[in-house]
Amino acid sequence: MAISQAGGYILRCSSLEKYLEIYQEHHDKLLQTKEIQKEDEYGLAVYATWKLSYDKLESSAKTLLQILSFLHHEGITEEIFKRASISLERMDDFDLQIQVVKLLSEIGNQNSKWNSLVFQEIIGDIKSYSLVGFDNRNGLYSIHPLVQHWGAWTLGQQQNNMQMCVLGIIGLSISTHVNSDDYKYQHGLLEHINKCTSVFKPKDINTVIATNIAHIYSQYGQWKNAEALEVMVMEKRMHALGEEHPNTLTSMGYLASTYRNQGKWKKAEALEVVVMEKRIYALGEEHPDTLRSMGNLASTYQNQGRWKEAEALEVVVMEKTKHALGEEHPDTLRSMGNLASTYQNQGRWKEAEPLEVMVMEKTKHALGEEHPDTLRSMGNLASTYRNQGRWKEAEALDVVVMEKRKHALGEEHRDTLRSMGNLASSYWRQGRWKEAEALEVVVMEKTKHALGEEHPDTLRSMANLASTYWNQGRLKEAEALEVVVMEKNKHALGEEHPDTLTSMGNLASTYRDQGRWKEAEALQMVVMERQKHVLGEEHPDTLRSMANIASTYRNQGHWKEAEALEVVVMEKRKHVLGEEHPDTLTSMANLASTYSNQGQWKEAEALEVMVMEKRKHLLGEEHPDTLTSMANLASTYRNQGRWKEAEALEVVVMVKI
Repeated sequence: MAISQAGGYILRCSSLEKYLEIYQEHHDKLLQTKEIQKEDEYGLAVYATWKLSYDKLESSAKTLLQILSFLHHEGITEEIFKRASISLERMDDFDLQIQVVKLLSEIGNQNSKWNSLVFQEIIGDIKSYSLVGFDNRNGLYSIHPLVQHWGAWTLGQQQNNMQMCVLGIIGLSISTHVNSDDYKYQHGLLEHINKCTSVFKPKDINTVIATNIAHIYSQYGQWKNAEALEVMVMEKRMHALGEEHPNTLTSMGYLASTYRNQGKWKKAEALEVVVMEKRIYALGEEHPDTLRSMGNLASTYQNQGRWKEAEALEVVVMEKTKHALGEEHPDTLRSMGNLASTYQNQGRWKEAEPLEVMVMEKTKHALGEEHPDTLRSMGNLASTYRNQGRWKEAEALDVVVMEKRKHALGEEHRDTLRSMGNLASSYWRQGRWKEAEALEVVVMEKTKHALGEEHPDTLRSMANLASTYWNQGRLKEAEALEVVVMEKNKHALGEEHPDTLTSMGNLASTYRDQGRWKEAEALQMVVMERQKHVLGEEHPDTLRSMANIASTYRNQGHWKEAEALEVVVMEKRKHVLGEEHPDTLTSMANLASTYSNQGQWKEAEALEVMVMEKRKHLLGEEHPDTLTSMANLASTYRNQGRWKEAEALEVVVMVKI
């Protein structure tokens, strides 16, 4: 019928292009026009035909059809309305709350309990007139966009009001305390949110609804959209409730988290300090909300490489949480895990490991073997094993975590995909490139499907696969992926985001390994300067980029330029990370290599002996890094004609490998 009507009007317009031009501006009028081809005897306009069906619907079915007109035309679930009905949240707009409750009560809500039978009867009425479709396999409803347009049109001047009510229904259906069921549900909401918010500015949206919608944007890595809503919520709450109200402080905390995810460390820190200080004043130092805000600030310090400040706060949080809530409370165990992570970042594996073992055992006992917190603690311990070169122990834990997450959460859950990535990393560290590659391809494809091509998790998975290609000498394949990752990071996160700069550094390394020194050097200079500006001269990422430039100089035989940078990197790492941190030892080994290339054997030897001894102490005699340092020292002995000493070391390395 719609095709017949359009065909008749196209004939009068003389061309399809002209018809489309007119349709864009006058679609409502066209769909009400009785304009047909002579050979078709159907005499009613599209809207008039649908109105015949609409008039036969019960009042509640008419209401549901109008609600569906403002959702995305596919992926509609009964769950949206059920969750909104049983939500305990209340909007701070009384009139909007009343309207939303009234709408939900018409389609299945009975005293905050959901009646699925009532809903099925109502939507069955709509389905009987073929106005809505249903996918039995996936349990999803759909509605043609043209029917949606008409459904909205039946509301006349009330369209915007209904759209705001539907946005309220979506918002109330969202929980910010996510379990696996919530994740599966929320995964399908983004398209509905985008449809509903399309005509509203952030300031038009209710603060409770905006907070929940920002949570979905954050899950999808849409930080700018989340930030716009969270800034609005914070400002409105400051004005209405004051700076010290718990709701205001919560909104400041959400915004700080979004800043942190965008690499805006200083903005995050400023807000988190305010939240922490105000909570200490209002609630006391041992209140769970105060301790949580201290933990958030410590996380921001971590992201800036300020390990000592992070550690100091995390120790306080752990001790106070133990005292207030007990050793087995989830918050206590989480605080212990955070402290272990800071030890990890400082290369203090032996201090991290016992904490992580304790967290894992206590979490298993308190929450069970398949609880997300238990699996997270196992993943953290696996990471510590991996960093100590204990590949088999890491791999065994990674496999358990991956299998349990697949069973509990499904194959496409973000946590499942992360655990697959971790297992790939364990394979990668053992030189099992094909096994790593197979997993990374799966992770990349599933993450693309679940989260979209520009989500940070997708881009990270692409970078991991590129790294595996690089390690196999497949530099062109690595380069192709790295270019995509860099461009998408620039577009999604901005040119100065840490992830963007990391992706630029990775591409530069691939250029370097192809002998494209000038292209590598140009990119590396940009990365270094931006990291100095964004993160500071002593941030670990900045120092890594300086070391990369030094490596490019070294590969071109520019020994003096390489040496000058390597001395700076080594001294700053000693100061920031300590003399025994793995990064510090790597920088000492790099400088030793540059000395060797200039025939400065004694300077090289002194550094190499120090590196070898420290690695033996920290990592053990059989760790790959320890064996590499022994081989480097043997080479320096050989270059000085000290054959016996070289041979003795080389025999040890050969036997242990």
